[in-house]
Amino acid sequence: MGKYILKRILYILVVFFILSFMIFMIYNMLPVDKAAERAREEVKTSKGQLNYDDRYEYWQEKLGLDGTKFERYLRWLGIYPYSDGSYNGLLQGNLGNSTQYNKPVAEVLMTPMENTIMINILATILALGITIPLGIFCAVKRGSKRDVAVQVGTIVGYSLPVFIIAIVFIWLFAVILGWFPVSGMITANSLDWSPLRQFGDRLYHLALPLIVMTFCSLGGMTRYVRASMIEALSMDCIRTARAKGLREKVVVYSHAWRNALIPIITLVIGWFLGIFSGSIMVENIFALNGIGKVYYSALTVNDNEVVLALQMFYIMISLLGNLITDIAYGFVDPRVRVNK
Repeated sequence: MGKYILKRILYILVVFFILSFMIFMIYNMLPVDKAAERAREEVKTSKGQLNYDDRYEYWQEKLGLDGTKFERYLRWLGIYPYSDGSYNGLLQGNLGNSTQYNKPVAEVLMTPMENTIMINILATILALGITIPLGIFCAVKRGSKRDVAVQVGTIVGYSLPVFIIAIVFIWLFAVILGWFPVSGMITANSLDWSPLRQFGDRLYHLALPLIVMTFCSLGGMTRYVRASMIEALSMDCIRTARAKGLREKVVVYSHAWRNALIPIITLVIGWFLGIFSGSIMVENIFALNGIGKVYYSALTVNDNEVVLALQMFYIMISLLGNLITDIAYGFVDPRVRVNK
């Protein structure tokens, strides 16, 4: 197991550097020159007292935009020095400065990341808590009226786009019933409240987005669990367990569920890792300050530092997710040998 994990970590590092190079080069082909923008701003503010060429050269050195594209890539990583001899890149923890917010990218992403992780963890726990028992029940009661009703409901939920479901839920729960606010994350003037009351207010504003995200997740996951359980229940070992006289609960939850976990675990781990990517559609509809909204906004205004930082983060999360999935296979099913 140890040798396998070490080999996979080395593989992750190689893939990470290859993808980081490709993505950096793609974004550097965009027609955006930040040194020129800063120089023009300064010359305009000074009313012609500053020389554009001098300021352009200064900002190129300051932002690390001088030299070849490969040198700029190495400088961005933090393994090639700036003109003053300093190393200040990705490997040193410097993600750059956001042009949209005019502050370090790490500060820009901190609060949205907390909000995204909070709402997505809650939505994932709720969805798994509903879909796994419901999928097992539908598999055990396959062909019954209740199974058919659940299948019809999941098809409807799976087929509708997220924004349609969000609009319908806003109309029903916020406009007609008035149970939840339409959008936002806090009540006006709530910063003077006690921390406990502020936390409750935050949960109150997140309730409707949580309901939408959970509802949108039910269809696909329920059908996936049901299909995996039906396949597991048809195995010879399950028929043997029943022939031995084992109780149905033991057969379903101990034997069948263990065999059904292999295909399900891939989806579940991927789902958990997806909490970091944010929900662009939901966050924009409900005006939530999350990673998805920040990412969309950065793409629209060419804030490349924020986009690059998030892309690198998503790449690392995906690579680590594959490693975690393979290791989890070994724990769930002893037949899977991850040390070879």
